[in-house]
Amino acid sequence: MKLKCSRQLLANAFQTVGGIVPSRTPKDILRNVKLTVGDGRATLLATDEFVGIHYEIPEVETDSAGEALLPTSSVSSILRELQDSVVDLEVGEEAIWVRGGHSEFRLPLMDASEFPQVPGFDGDSYYSIAAQPLREMIRRSIFATDVESSRYALGGVQAEFGDSKLTLAATDSRRLAVVSGPCTANQIDQPPAVAPVIPRQAMSQIEKSIPDGDTEVRIAVHPNDVVVHCGPSVVYSRLVEGRFPDYSKVIPGEFASTIDLVVGPFYSAVRQAQIVTNQESRGVDFQFSEGQLTLSSSASDVGESKIELPISYPGPELTITFDPRFISEFLRILDSGNNVQLQLIDSESAAVLRADDSYTYVIMPLSRDR
Repeated sequence: MKLKCSRQLLANAFQTVGGIVPSRTPKDILRNVKLTVGDGRATLLATDEFVGIHYEIPEVETDSAGEALLPTSSVSSILRELQDSVVDLEVGEEAIWVRGGHSEFRLPLMDASEFPQVPGFDGDSYYSIAAQPLREMIRRSIFATDVESSRYALGGVQAEFGDSKLTLAATDSRRLAVVSGPCTANQIDQPPAVAPVIPRQAMSQIEKSIPDGDTEVRIAVHPNDVVVHCGPSVVYSRLVEGRFPDYSKVIPGEFASTIDLVVGPFYSAVRQAQIVTNQESRGVDFQFSEGQLTLSSSASDVGESKIELPISYPGPELTITFDPRFISEFLRILDSGNNVQLQLIDSESAAVLRADDSYTYVIMPLSRDR
């Protein structure tokens, strides 16, 4: 089996699928990427047996058919170091050869038939959503997941499908991100009875796999898994176990104050206040007074900080303590010129940040007796 293609295209393909390849696994075969060639096309497949990805490599030259396992680390290093614009792959009876203009590498040959199968995208029942809005929705929600939680559902993003809207929600129990966007149901009579929870790793891979440009992403939801077709990639994932909390009960309905802020200056002030915090003293006091927000923090082994930001605030003085990481993670994914609304009740109740009508971020305050 022989294959010729652009080194850069192949390197990009390996970079895309490489995020799925597990760094530690008792199954050594999963450290490889499966290459399948046929009908003038070449596809890479990687999986950790929970999440998998098919990636079709564009613009290849081949008149062969077959399959082979490519050691991910070695091939990625070869493609990164080669200076040639074109690379040749040849699978022989005993080895795999990777060749550039003046370089040649011989890699061991393994049995590709032992590699796990990963479902592809098929069927006519799916949800469709524009690629770039979906990418933005994932970025606006995935950071709020809990990567270390023993409550499995908090380690993923809930995808709630309606006839014309998709809502993504993520929480780690200390903050909540909810974002919505338009989608279309194709040959689906009823949305899933229970909104699926897609693991963080799969959502991250979907976001990375979405190509630039005006394309459509198709999402097929099954009882135990989800398959997403985006550009040259098909991402498969089993769903997270456990029921996602009813996030609607967390979002306050009434507020004492609503403050308009510009992302850039607000983000800068929060990042400055975050400098003088440590593991034991993460809290920053947000003191609101007429016309001004004062952020102050202190840590015994680091020092103290005081940052003042002019704001439009006519209400009574109010001090509320936040973990600045949770504020900055929300702000850094927004354009610096955007406006956000900060809605407050009192110093002990959840606060809400809104970037627009489709994006809501709830954050719990810290105890001031820290």
